Amino acid sequence: MNYGELNLAGDQIVLRVPTVDDAEAVFTEYAADPDVTRYMTWQSHDDVATVASFMSDVVARNDSGAEFNWAIAQNGNDRLIGMISARFRGHMADIGYVLGKKYWGRGYMTEAVTMLSSTILARSDIFRVWAVCDVDNIGSARVLEKSGFEREGVLRRYMLHPNISSEPRDCLAYARVK
Repeated sequence: MNYGELNLAGDQIVLRVPTVDDAEAVFTEYAADPDVTRYMTWQSHDDVATVASFMSDVVARNDSGAEFNWAIAQNGNDRLIGMISARFRGHMADIGYVLGKKYWGRGYMTEAVTMLSSTILARSDIFRVWAVCDVDNIGSARVLEKSGFEREGVLRRYMLHPNISSEPRDCLAYARVK
C-alpha cells in the first residue's frame, strides 16, 4: 500500500494527501496559534512563507516514503483543519498530530487517530502504533486513550517543547498493539 496516496474517510472527517497549497490553511488554522503550538516540538510560525517551506518538506517526505502525512478536513469541506503523520520503523509506527483550536472537543482528532492507527495495524507486518505527549498535555493524552491506546509509562526528559522550556520534558508514552 502506498500510504503517500492514501485517503481515509470517517464519520466526521477525511484524511487526505496534503499539498503545498494547504500552507495558508495550516498558518491560519493552527501554526500561528500559541495555544495550539504550546506542546509542539516547533514554535509558532510568523508568516505563511515559513509554512509553505514546511509544506514542501511534508510533500517531499510523503513522496520519499520517509514519513506519511495527512491533512485532516471536515467531511464535505476540503480545507485543512489539522494534520496527522506516521513514521514506520520495522514492525511499528509512531504517530503525531495537531488540530486547530476551534475544532477541539468535537471528536475530530479521536476519529483521525483511531482511523489511522486501525489502518496501520491492519498491515500484517505492523504490530505496534505508538505516540507520546507532554505530561501536561491532558487533551492529547485523552485523545490517545479514547482512540484505544494504553499508557505504557513516562519517558523522562524525552522531548523538547520550545514553547514551554529550553530543556527536554517528560512525556507520556501510549501504544496500540495487536
